[in-house]
Amino acid sequence: MRRAVCPGSLDPIHNGHLEVIARAAGLFDEVIVAVSTNYAKKYRFSLEERLEMASETLASLRGIVIEPMGAGLLAEYCRQRGASAIVKGIRSSSDFDYEVPMATMNRQLTGVETVFLPAEARYLHLSSTMIKEVEGLGGDVSDYVPRAVLRRFHEGKETN
Repeated sequence: MRRAVCPGSLDPIHNGHLEVIARAAGLFDEVIVAVSTNYAKKYRFSLEERLEMASETLASLRGIVIEPMGAGLLAEYCRQRGASAIVKGIRSSSDFDYEVPMATMNRQLTGVETVFLPAEARYLHLSSTMIKEVEGLGGDVSDYVPRAVLRRFHEGKETN
C-alpha cells in the first residue's frame, strides 16, 4: 500500500488544502491528514474542532484518514505510520524555499520523500492566516472555505 502523510495545522482547513489533499488521494492508496499543533502559534480553532472540520469536509474522499499528529518529528511520525511520502502544497517560490530544507532533513532522518504539489492558480493567494483575518474583519470568505468552516465561524460570532 502506498501511504502518504499530508500534514498541516488546518486552522482552518480551506479550499486550497482540499485541492491538494484530493490530488494526493489520487496518487496514493491512503493519505493521512495529520492535523498538527505548533505550540508557538495561537489557534482560532481547537485541535478537536480542526479534526472535526477536516473529517466533515473530507468524508466523501476515499482513502483519507484524519488524525492528530501530536508532538515530535514529522519524519518519525511518517515512519511510525508506514508512510513513504509527505505531501505538501506549494503556492510560491518562498513556500518552496521554506520546504526544501525540511524535505531534505526528513529524507535524511528516515528516508521519507516529500512530494510537492503546486497549488491551483485560483488558490495561490489562500492561507489560513489570511482567511482568519478577512473573516475577523467582517469579510466574506465563503468562496474559500468549506461549509463546516463557515458554520464554525458563524457559531463563534453567536457566542461572542
